[in-house]
Amino acid sequence: MQSRGAGVGRRREQAAHQSPGSGGRRARAAWLAGSAPSSAILGCWGLLFLFLAPLPCHLCPIPCECSEPARTVKCVQKELTAIPAGIPGYTRTLYLTGNKITCVADSSKKWPPLSCPFLLFRIHTVESQAFSALPRLRSLDLSYNHLATLHLDAFSARNNSIQELNLSYSLYNSSAIQAVAAALVQGGFQNLYWLELASNKIVYLPKGMFAGLSKLDHLDLRNNSLVDIKNSTFAGLDLRHLDLTMNAFKTLKRGALSALEQQPHLFLFLKNNPFICNCDIEDLVSWLNRSQQVADMEHLACAFPQELKNTSLVELVGADLECRVAQPGENALQTSYVVLGIVLGIIGVVFLFVLCLNRKGIKARMNNVRDTCQNLMAEYRYEIDSDHHITHVPGLDI
Repeated sequence: MQSRGAGVGRRREQAAHQSPGSGGRRARAAWLAGSAPSSAILGCWGLLFLFLAPLPCHLCPIPCECSEPARTVKCVQKELTAIPAGIPGYTRTLYLTGNKITCVADSSKKWPPLSCPFLLFRIHTVESQAFSALPRLRSLDLSYNHLATLHLDAFSARNNSIQELNLSYSLYNSSAIQAVAAALVQGGFQNLYWLELASNKIVYLPKGMFAGLSKLDHLDLRNNSLVDIKNSTFAGLDLRHLDLTMNAFKTLKRGALSALEQQPHLFLFLKNNPFICNCDIEDLVSWLNRSQQVADMEHLACAFPQELKNTSLVELVGADLECRVAQPGENALQTSYVVLGIVLGIIGVVFLFVLCLNRKGIKARMNNVRDTCQNLMAEYRYEIDSDHHITHVPGLDI
């Protein structure tokens, strides 16, 4: 049986290698018949892939990396100088970090409908309508830039849905805060609840800067150069987190304390400020001892003078500050002196005014007085001379 099977195998191999003829055709037909099932299987898989494959093809802009399942486009460290065109419409997250993009212009034809986040670096100019074509943008990170120009209508006031805005380390200098304030007022940030302005060397906050941010509850102003807060700075807000650490506050005046008291749900951070512990800080010390808003109260300490350095503010008392409190009688006496000085000053001014008006008459009178005095002196001298001659006449006769 084995020899017979081997012979049959040899005959089939010889038939497969024969020249075209009846034997070769029969062998070829037998091979095709044996391979028919596998061809049918491949055909079925091909049809399956054809039906499962998505018909539309979203091209990825060169040299970016795109992921449709994650709805993400990454153009990181690609030496780009402008926003790449042709970003797929499915994109919700776009990374453009580590490039050389210095200007964000009106890119309504380039932007996809981004939601969050959106990151840009090394920007110094944001032109008009730069983000107007992003109605679904939720988070915008412009930190670590050199913003010198931010157009007041860079954001669309009609369809602005940004909820988180990061401008930390982003301003070219402290004067750029004016442009930021104008953009916040004009940009329609009704949905903004998170705003970071840390490390921008801000010296002051423009009036009405946060007036239109009704939903703002997180404000980061740490590591700036703020020295004071006005009573109307946070008017209309309901802040829950306010970071004022590492600024230039020497104290907080009554107006600033009043502005903070108007935020009932506030957690305030004030550490690492150069507080000067003299009589001007008494209001702040008193407020700290009765307020529950300061989250880092135990870290607040005096920076000056040297003898009180590192002394906790909440442990200060009037004796430490050597502030002499005047008695009510002393205050009344000081007030009387002030009033008396004012009255005497007014009388002096009136007197000088009268003299100025009557200067001609006064001059004539002074001349008359002078002439009268001269006549009297002449008569006096004449009488003296007469008496002298009378006393010497008898001596001459003798």
